[in-house]
Order: sequence, then C-alpha cells, then structure tokens
Amino acid sequence: MKHTGLVLEGGGSRGVYTAGVLRYLMEQGIYLPYTIGVSAGACNGSSYIARQIDRNRSVNIDFVDHPDYLSFRNLIKKRQLFGMDFLFDTLPNELAPFDFEAYENAKEEFVVGVTDCMTGEPAFYKKSDYPKDVVTLLRASSSIPLVAPIIEFDGRYLLDGGIADPIPLKQAETDGNKKNIVVLTKQRGYYKKPQSFSWYIRRKYSDYPGILDALERRHHVYNETLEYIYDQEKKGNVFVISPSEMVKVGRAERNKVKLTDLYQKGYDDVKSMSDSLKEFIS
Repeated sequence: MKHTGLVLEGGGSRGVYTAGVLRYLMEQGIYLPYTIGVSAGACNGSSYIARQIDRNRSVNIDFVDHPDYLSFRNLIKKRQLFGMDFLFDTLPNELAPFDFEAYENAKEEFVVGVTDCMTGEPAFYKKSDYPKDVVTLLRASSSIPLVAPIIEFDGRYLLDGGIADPIPLKQAETDGNKKNIVVLTKQRGYYKKPQSFSWYIRRKYSDYPGILDALERRHHVYNETLEYIYDQEKKGNVFVISPSEMVKVGRAERNKVKLTDLYQKGYDDVKSMSDSLKEFIS
C-alpha cells in the first residue's frame, strides 16, 4: 500500500456515504498510509485515522435530530445552519468523544483541505505539521459560506475546503501518492451546474475577493476534477468508489432513515468491490 492515498470528497450530509465506506475499510483493517479530505470527507477521515469505527455513524446519524446539530433555529439565532460549536466542541469533547491521542499517534498521514478567502486558492494542512489543530482545521474545512462564520487560522481567513478543491486528488499526487482511492458522494454521471450569486453574498464577502472568485468558478473546478479522476481511473491510477444509485440525501438532511440507508449503501458498495479494491492496493 506504499504511495497509495485515500481521497475523500465533502458534500455535507451526503458524507454519510463515505462514513459507510470507511466503516468497511476499518473492519477489514485497511488503513491507507495517506488520507486527504475536505469538509464532511475530512471529518469522516479524522475518525478513520483515530480508528474509531463507530464514531462516524454516531456523529452523522445518531445526533442529527439534536436541535443544536442542524436546524433553522441555529440559522436564526447564530446565523449557522449547522451548529458549529456543537459539531466541533460538544460532540468531540463530550457526547461523541474524539480520541485525540490515537489520532496524533497514528502513523498515517492525514491532510485537511480548506479555502483561503483572500486568494481563493486551496490550502492544505498535514497532521504531521499541525497535530494539535485537527478540530480547528475540520471546522474551517466545513464552514459553508453564508451559514457559517469565517475561521481565522495560521494568518489566513478560511472557509469550506470543498469550494477551491472539492476532490483533492491532485494534492494527493503532489504529496507522492502514485495510486489513489477516491470516494465520491454523488453517483457517476453527476456534474455540477453553475450557481447564481445574489447581491447579498457579494456584499457580505466584499472584503474577501478570493472566496467570490472561487465560488464563481466552483462548478468548472468540480467538473474538470471529475474528468481528471475518470481519466486517471482508465489509466489504472485511481480506484473510484461512488454511490451505485442516485443519492436522495441532501446537503442538509435530518431524515435518519435516508441517512442510515446511504450509510449502508456506502458499506455495501465497497464490500461488493472488495476483491478489486484489495488487488488495486496490493
């Protein structure tokens, strides 16, 4: 498995698919030497690195009906659709404890992607360089424009890592991985459409030109990245795991039945291709 990476897309609540995939990998004792993710992908990846096999299911499904997790009350009271303090303080420190010691001591590299609001470019933070800052970095990578505040870290202003580099395969390659497993949270055939931007978002981020530029070109970056992934798949350099049927879970989903079904779909999909996957990483 040397020089083999694991690349995890974001997607908000759709990340529960990735949680199911990682559950199977952990059961099989498959731990890649390098994992990179953005947003929900990074959050799921952190529990994978910490070897907490049940934590992703708990965080993504069991607590989703908690009023501080995801609600319009949060949006009205705190201008946050997802309760960021709940997700990145209460959960990891109290309700679904994150094993910080296991995470820091894990021999595998873990990389979190974020978007620099001033430049509009992606920035990547490695566990080996920032072992104590995982929660702050996960929070920054998961901070969606308009519904979560900008995070200041390392002299930068950061937001959702899925904006500038939604599926960071090329960074995984830059970091020396010749082969990569890519976990997508939308089915094959999906391509992102252009988004329209209101005067409000332009005014809100008028001091952060980079984020506006990144949002405007987001669909181009996403679609070009998908084309690159599928091209590398044909060449045998990439192994793609993606939902085998249309995803019916939205970015902000509270229906536990839908979430559980998608979690199970992730588990079943990777299990069905386990022989070819093991051959790829051998």
